[in-house]
Amino acid sequence: MTSQAKPWRNWYKTARWQRKREALFAEHPLCVMCLQSEIVTVADTADHVIPHRGDYDLFWHGELQALCASCHSSLKQREELGQDVVRFGPDGWPIS
Repeated sequence: MTSQAKPWRNWYKTARWQRKREALFAEHPLCVMCLQSEIVTVADTADHVIPHRGDYDLFWHGELQALCASCHSSLKQREELGQDVVRFGPDGWPIS
């Protein structure tokens, strides 16, 4: 889909979004999903905890979490599709 089909994609290109994203990483520089497994990974994706799906208020005022690209591309996307996601701690046991 083009950015015209989903105009909210252009919001990610704004200076306002870049400031919001950088503020998140300044406060939370590590991936929160990796940290649950005691893995230290630098976050590079500002993820909306509740998917905004083009909702202006959720996009700008919804809660964000810091994720690495790997977690955002796999674990988070599976969660949004309603699939089960099992994470494991450093001891190899599942964590909730």
